[in-house]
Amino acid sequence: MTQDVKESFSSESPPAPAALAAKVRTLAPSMTRSMQLVAEAVAGDPAGCAALTVTGLAELTGTSEATVVRTARLLGYPGYRDLRLALAGLAAHQESGRAPAVTADIAVDDPIADVVAKLAHDEQQTLADTAAGLDTVQLGAAVAAASTARRIDVYGVGASSLVGQDLAQKLLRIGLIAHAHMDPHLAVTNAVQLRSGDVAIAITHSGSTGDVIEPLRVAFDRGATTIAITGRPDGPVSQYADHVLTTSTARESELRPAAMSSRTSQLLVVDCLFIGVAQRTYETAAPALAASYEALAHRHTPRTR
Repeated sequence: MTQDVKESFSSESPPAPAALAAKVRTLAPSMTRSMQLVAEAVAGDPAGCAALTVTGLAELTGTSEATVVRTARLLGYPGYRDLRLALAGLAAHQESGRAPAVTADIAVDDPIADVVAKLAHDEQQTLADTAAGLDTVQLGAAVAAASTARRIDVYGVGASSLVGQDLAQKLLRIGLIAHAHMDPHLAVTNAVQLRSGDVAIAITHSGSTGDVIEPLRVAFDRGATTIAITGRPDGPVSQYADHVLTTSTARESELRPAAMSSRTSQLLVVDCLFIGVAQRTYETAAPALAASYEALAHRHTPRTR
């Protein structure tokens, strides 16, 4: 991540109370154990923690005052006082009766109706968390870069590669030159051809997938504008990203691997990116999209015998 982008993060407004729980879920896996204890406490009992001083919360969680302050800052608040205000707001929001329900993990003997209900709940929560935590300033900058790009390369492997293909196909249909690269060797050899005015997008939930980071690094070194879509904004991929778009994820379980929920949140982010680009390039995007529909229309018309 460039210095300018890092400075922009430090100057962001604190997240709204409704976004606090989402931020905790997103960042907790990358925190130290002591910071996780603080984060889990404030997310689990916002009303109770809002009533505590920094010393009181440190004693409750068995940590230190410095750890509490560091956790508050990592969550996006200038200090503990600001975090307490957000906790009070979140508590009021929950007391209004709109607190999200908590469902159990999917069990191997769950009826299919329960599976549908649990998956639907988790998917909805993942989308809500992603929307709450998505930095619209970073998204706007990514949209601006992609809208004027000479060429857009998208990198992803595994489930993330499917999301990359989805984005590239959408961009192609509005007249942009976009390619999704699943093969890590081809990704690097294509990244070498990028330059200023091009855009490279890396999709990696973990933020540490080497086969995705390498082509993004090459693109970054070549002067292309680089974008990371990741669930770990502090991961290695971010050091080569001009813009970072953060995704959320539901809890992983035995029957629901991380790839399922990460794909859901990634699809929301790339849809937001695509719609933003389509809006900015509407005069050319609309005719291109209409032409693509017309070209495929005959394939969707029932044939008569």
